[in-house]
Amino acid sequence: QVQLVESGGGLVQPGGSLRLSCAASGSIFSINVMGWYRQAPGKQRELVAAITSGETTNYADSVKGRFTISRDNTKNTVYLQMNSLKPEDTAVYYCNAHRPWITGYDYWGQGTQVTVSS
Repeated sequence: QVQLVESGGGLVQPGGSLRLSCAASGSIFSINVMGWYRQAPGKQRELVAAITSGETTNYADSVKGRFTISRDNTKNTVYLQMNSLKPEDTAVYYCNAHRPWITGYDYWGQGTQVTVSS
């Protein structure tokens, strides 16, 4: 069983920054594909960024150049640095652990709220 705990969300003004963290336990963290997703009210959950065990990264077009995903395998933690935040970034952000080569290996955190507003 994998447990994921997100932290770092909150209220920030447009143009501001936040750093989300996701601490993982219960598995060999270093081989997981880790991702950040978000879901705004009335919208589907969408991929924000993902990072493989080899630290290859992938970003949604809407956040490229503003968000950075990283991981620290010594701390079993994945981060999402969010800069130049916009009101449209407002959503609940979820951490995800995935192993595409294992059917059903797909775990989610409880989510953390990010609100961008003046």
